[in-house]
Amino acid sequence: MLSKSQIKLITSLKQKKYRQQHKLFVAEGKKIILELLQSNLQLHKLYTTTFGFGVLDDLVTQVSDNELKKISFLKTPNTALAVFKIPKATPIDFNKLVVALDDVRDPGNLGTIIRLCDWFGVKDLICSLETVDCYNPKVVQATMGSITRVNVSYVELKQVLKSQKIDVFGAFMDGTIVYEAQLPNSGILVLGNEANGIGNSVEKLVTKRISIPRFGELQATESLNVANAAAILLSEFKRR
Repeated sequence: MLSKSQIKLITSLKQKKYRQQHKLFVAEGKKIILELLQSNLQLHKLYTTTFGFGVLDDLVTQVSDNELKKISFLKTPNTALAVFKIPKATPIDFNKLVVALDDVRDPGNLGTIIRLCDWFGVKDLICSLETVDCYNPKVVQATMGSITRVNVSYVELKQVLKSQKIDVFGAFMDGTIVYEAQLPNSGILVLGNEANGIGNSVEKLVTKRISIPRFGELQATESLNVANAAAILLSEFKRR
């Protein structure tokens, strides 16, 4: 049975300030939870209407469907909700390709980009302080477990770009066509805000501008979704 304090704690984790305060985040659904349990993440508490997770009994609370609805962030709650401890960030390896996000705000986009980093073997994703929190429940859901395999760091992006003596690639509409560009094994690939692209202060630190060409006859589409652009660019970097 759920206590009022448990409900209050879990529902508070929808907000970034409480996730940071308690150093906890929420994951929902048996598939995602099982994947997170197989990682180095530390489980705080598991709430479930079923069985089969293989964790210590004192970390599991059996709940009813109605109780799960009270703490779930989903419109249609799954059979389980888990609270995990937020891990400490690990050092960034700039000897390999690193993806950087400048003010990406949509949780679905960030979750998809984390999955793409996982798919293409990018270990480090650095985010500006304005980018949506990777432990936002919607982001965690969209990563489908990939958040356990990608090191996400929140940094003063301009300072980090200034400090690294490596190529900084930026995605723009007017850059060198990516299919014709020289793409190394290392460097930083910067992707920008959904509406405004890469900000002016970060743009000044980009050393190589690249673009994805439009092939449509009318050339009417303004831009690609940032996650779609990430998929195409990462595919090209890794293909080389």
